[in-house]
Amino acid sequence: MLTLRLVRRFGTRSRLAAVSGAGNTSKKTLVSKRKSVKVDEPALFRLKKEKNPEKLFQLFKENAHNKIVIENRYAFEDTVSRLAGAGRFDYIENLLEHQKTLPQGRREGFIIRIIMLYGKAGMIQNAMKTFYEMHLYGCPRTVKSFNAALKVLTQSHDMEAIESFLWDVPERFSINIDILSVNTVISSFCSMGILEKAYLFMVEMEKLGISPDVFTYTILISAFYKVNRWQIADGLWNLMVRKGCMPNVATFNVRIQFMVNMRFAWEANKLLQLMKRIGITPDEVTYNLVIKGFFLVENLQMAKRIYSAFHGAGFKPNSRIYQTMIHYLCRAGDFDLAYSMCKESMKNNWFPSSDIIKNILEGLCKDGTEEKMGNARFLVILAKKKIPPFSTETLNVMRSIIDRS
Repeated sequence: MLTLRLVRRFGTRSRLAAVSGAGNTSKKTLVSKRKSVKVDEPALFRLKKEKNPEKLFQLFKENAHNKIVIENRYAFEDTVSRLAGAGRFDYIENLLEHQKTLPQGRREGFIIRIIMLYGKAGMIQNAMKTFYEMHLYGCPRTVKSFNAALKVLTQSHDMEAIESFLWDVPERFSINIDILSVNTVISSFCSMGILEKAYLFMVEMEKLGISPDVFTYTILISAFYKVNRWQIADGLWNLMVRKGCMPNVATFNVRIQFMVNMRFAWEANKLLQLMKRIGITPDEVTYNLVIKGFFLVENLQMAKRIYSAFHGAGFKPNSRIYQTMIHYLCRAGDFDLAYSMCKESMKNNWFPSSDIIKNILEGLCKDGTEEKMGNARFLVILAKKKIPPFSTETLNVMRSIIDRS
């Protein structure tokens, strides 16, 4: 009856079917059209995915006015880095010079980024030219852009050019240098091995009213410790404290590193305890150094105690801690603990070298008990999950260690 009523009201049954079919057809057409619409991938994604240097250059050039791309520091740095890796410095120059002519070229922060990008590409002359021509784009110069250019210039290791820039440019452009300028130069001199000059420069700058900060002292202390001139490094430490400049975590780590290198594990541990007493929280580097220090003097129990303290302080092991502990536990013959830590690290997606894993397998299999053999087999199962994977040959060697036991 319902069908009959519908037929009487709307016409024949065939007409109803036709209307229904037309509706379905139009829906299908609409869906079909929707499916056929091509949605362009975001520019950032396409930039990241593009491997061809020429296409990468064209793609970036096409998006020169795209704020999402231009204001994304990673996209800029990644593009320049990959073009530099391909040796296409002409493309880099083309892109960056074009950017300077756009509205963002009037912002000092943006020009600083251009200077640093030229520096990362090793194009020092272009970076310096950009600094000297900032006024042509209506961009003001301050000590910030000066420091950026100075940082790039130090890559040249040209002491004469660095000194000339440092003394001439501030006067020419009415720029007052700051402590960051001083630290940049000191760091550069230290990397060139002219430590006395670095120290004298600090003294000279202090006379001109720029007092050294904790970073200044840390750079110098580290440099003198590295060449085993500990008397001067210790003297700088005392000078720093006497002038009311307190060491930070990095400064303590530099000194602890020296103690560890000299096999003064207990002295390194005393510095760790001193940090806690004066309210400076040791970091992962601090604990890692002290743990290594005790391993180096074959004090396994103290190394384990420091590792427990590391856990007690709320830290979680990182790759360096795992590497130190597993490496030295194997050397000490403690394969049970080495296995436990190796298993834990692999579950946390950090895999020791294949040589370390083989070493642990040999240690476990030497015991020969079913439990140790089971642990060895489980370690190989975990090793298979590494990404990128160990080679088939390496995995076969691991299995062979178990098979021949």
